[in-house]
Amino acid sequence: MPNDNARLANFCGERDSHLRQIEQRLQVEIANRGHEFDVNGFEPAVKAACAVMENLFKTAATEQITPELVHLAMQDATIDQILTEPVAVEEFVDPIEPIAIKTKRGTIRGRGKNQQDYLTKILTHDINFGVGPAGTGKTYLAVACAVEALQTEKVRRIILVRPAVEAGEKLGFLPGNMAQKVDPYLRPLYDALYEMLGFDRVEKLIEHNIIEIAPLAFMRGRTLNDAFIILDEAQNTTTEQIKMFLTRVGFGSTAVVTGDVTQIDLPSAKLSGLTHVLEVLKEVDGISFTFFGVRDVVRHPLVQRIVAAYELYDKKHPSS
Repeated sequence: MPNDNARLANFCGERDSHLRQIEQRLQVEIANRGHEFDVNGFEPAVKAACAVMENLFKTAATEQITPELVHLAMQDATIDQILTEPVAVEEFVDPIEPIAIKTKRGTIRGRGKNQQDYLTKILTHDINFGVGPAGTGKTYLAVACAVEALQTEKVRRIILVRPAVEAGEKLGFLPGNMAQKVDPYLRPLYDALYEMLGFDRVEKLIEHNIIEIAPLAFMRGRTLNDAFIILDEAQNTTTEQIKMFLTRVGFGSTAVVTGDVTQIDLPSAKLSGLTHVLEVLKEVDGISFTFFGVRDVVRHPLVQRIVAAYELYDKKHPSS
């Protein structure tokens, strides 16, 4: 590796913490003297570690390396396969330049093939579905695409929609205006917007109705043109509601529907609209589907293990 002490320190982390993180995850041993590194262990794991280290060292020239970034780099490298099958090192390096979503607060890129495919589909399709467990970036990336579309004037407004299942969509008893009534249900969307645009900017856009907050029940009868519409937590829609939502999409608009079919909060007698629509629309041209799995989780490594444990339990106890 090139002789650059500041970059090397960024790459290795305090007391080589980033190297220890790679060692623990990949079950390899990494020894270094200055800019020379020696990696030992199971051959596929060594190749994977070298690929991850090379990519991180390139990143260290322009970005601050964090434990989260190291974790995501290993996710990108499809690490979970290496202990069961040999994989060529070339497979760990994506030769295609990642799609970059530019916001005023920075550049956002998809992590791994599934997130990259998801971004590509959103940019090329009018209606998109992102389905998978928590922590896979399906909502965050949709918001990033919405922000970019607004900033580049591809759309005139952003509309955030979520079913308020816990309150039975009867929101009148809650204090405040409509945005304040549905605030608790849209918090993940708000958090993403605040991160990308800043609190003051988001509040001003909401005040001018450029960002609109709407409970799903209030979408009936509208036609939405030149808008970027996100329906989050779609697993908690009924079949009638999701059909109603999809038929609101007008000219010049993009819609993204996100949800997790393992987290349905509807009464047991009701069929999830998301589960139903995935079957109904699977052959319809012009609609994209991206399905995320446990390997796409980009949160704390324990989140990935929790999701995997639940998936395994559900397979063993399908009636639970």
